[in-house]
Amino acid sequence: MHPGEWAARQQLAACYRIFALLGWTEMIYNHITLRLPDSVTGGEKHFLINPFGLHYSEVTASNLVKVNLAGQVLDGSRHPINPAGYMLHSTIHAGIEGAHCVMHTHTTAGVAVASLASGLSQSNFYSAQLHGMVAYHDFEGITLHAEEGPRVLASIGRRQAVILRNHGLLSWGQTLPQAFAVLWTLQRACEIQLATQSMGAPLPVPEAIAAKCTRDSLQFDPRHGAGQDVFNALVRQVDRIDDSYKL
Repeated sequence: MHPGEWAARQQLAACYRIFALLGWTEMIYNHITLRLPDSVTGGEKHFLINPFGLHYSEVTASNLVKVNLAGQVLDGSRHPINPAGYMLHSTIHAGIEGAHCVMHTHTTAGVAVASLASGLSQSNFYSAQLHGMVAYHDFEGITLHAEEGPRVLASIGRRQAVILRNHGLLSWGQTLPQAFAVLWTLQRACEIQLATQSMGAPLPVPEAIAAKCTRDSLQFDPRHGAGQDVFNALVRQVDRIDDSYKL
């Protein structure tokens, strides 16, 4: 196997274990996908996805499934893939330049905020760092139908933090750590909003202050690591618990 593919497989498998550690799992459902580098594929868009039927804690570098944008399995894997996950993720990989990693979750806080008519409240430290970065896509049912793809892309534009209304959260990034940093910030914003609104009306953050927070937050910027340091710290934590994802 090309060393670039093996490195991508290990990074993605580690991310699945991190999601399991954080409790961002939904039985055997939801997905994190990672496009393989051009040095591996010769420029073709091939990406890795979790084998359908395995819990995130069971994902390893070797059992990830390599597919193309047509949904064809390229590595002879005996595992199926989830058609709903394939449709949503492949749409974004194909349609957004630089979307090398796509993450989607159904966390309680994420689905709760996605189910609010008002959506994400600009009222806490984390949502203030996402000013102008959040897109919304209206619920059209389970994402099985290719005709929804163009509407998904139109809803997202270039915004990397996505709230799928009535459904959950999604992020995409130029790298896996960047996508993770965006999703973690969005998830924390939703968790704090859920706690705040259980007590009463949130205190809004003024537009100018939120815009300043987003400019001052460097965690998504490739020039400042784009989440790599946070991701590395979590990988070390996973390694201390169970490093079987590397196999």
